[in-house]
Amino acid sequence: MDTARYLTEADRYSAHNYHPLPVVLTRGKGIHVWDVDGKQYVDMLSAYSAVNLGHAHPRIVDALVEQARRLPLTSRAFHNDRMGPFLRQLCELTGYEKALPMNTGAEAVETAIKAARKWGYEVKGVPADQAEILVFNENFHGRTTTIISFSSDELYRKGFGPFTPGFRILPYGDLDAVREAITEKTVALLVEPIQGEAGVVVPPEGFLKGMETLCRERNVLLMADEIQTGLGRTGRLFASHWEDVRADVTIIGKALGGGVYPVSAVLADAAVLDVFTPGTHGSTFGGNPLGAAVGMAALDVLVEEKLAERSAELGAWFMEELGAIDSPIIDHVRGRGLLIGVVIKREAGPARPYCEALQARGILAKETHEQVVRFAPPLIISRAQLEELLPAIREVLSMEAAVPA
Repeated sequence: MDTARYLTEADRYSAHNYHPLPVVLTRGKGIHVWDVDGKQYVDMLSAYSAVNLGHAHPRIVDALVEQARRLPLTSRAFHNDRMGPFLRQLCELTGYEKALPMNTGAEAVETAIKAARKWGYEVKGVPADQAEILVFNENFHGRTTTIISFSSDELYRKGFGPFTPGFRILPYGDLDAVREAITEKTVALLVEPIQGEAGVVVPPEGFLKGMETLCRERNVLLMADEIQTGLGRTGRLFASHWEDVRADVTIIGKALGGGVYPVSAVLADAAVLDVFTPGTHGSTFGGNPLGAAVGMAALDVLVEEKLAERSAELGAWFMEELGAIDSPIIDHVRGRGLLIGVVIKREAGPARPYCEALQARGILAKETHEQVVRFAPPLIISRAQLEELLPAIREVLSMEAAVPA
């Protein structure tokens, strides 16, 4: 079956809730993927950071296969011999006392919201059903009904109401607005240390640290959504660490599954996570032995291959190279580590045609928020491999109108 037939089949039988690039992938290894026609590409998206460690990393695949043959699933009705060691490894690496394992990023965000509300009622003493969580415009924390209730993007909300109350949207990066918005009913601030889906938006220096200080002063939980930015993507274990911030609650996912299996978690100290008691929250698959085995292998690879350090070094160099492109269509370049956004001027049109032109040259990147080309390759990429890509990237991003190769 060739590309056209696959695309026709997907169009016929799939709900049209995505607008992917017209490429049909069939195999991946390391930083490369291949389509059904045999063409090789460099993956510069990494499944939105889920493939931080590269495609089909042999150590992670071996852990997956070995555990799948032995014991894939028990549910939480019973203990298994993988979850405890996984959570201990995760807590020791991140410096938190406890972790609550889930599956997808949205599930982890929902878990954090429930923890914050329960903490607010039982620990802070907020009156029943009056807890408020502060969030930020242009946020992206997932697609559940509750999460889209506090989205500022009408596309994510239209047709899905009524919405869940208890959230207040503030301008991202505005510390004064945060200070003014906190009340006795505020239980948490939920923030992306860098807004990935909004176009790789980096907040002003001091914003995260200022929020940490405010939260300590006002008895509010600081919750960092590190699902896309965590586990080395920005050049630190967590993007919050760029400002030496330790969030009360850190939400992780994507890369924790090593690119082969959905694994997520909420990290916090006992004072927060101990609000959950038997029956108050759960997941059949959360903490399953297969996911735990994969998570342990992914953390081993992250640490032993020094991927956060690699991301910091290569990201700084690559962003400088992209910023130096003499182009009539680039407005500016922003990001941290290997999470980089190239902002296309509005008068040059949307970013998608430039992504399609990159695809034609064997580079898979994806537009975000209409005007931004996002570059986020697997963290295992080398400088030599990036150098090989730069001529084609410079060519495409120097065009006044994107054209195929």
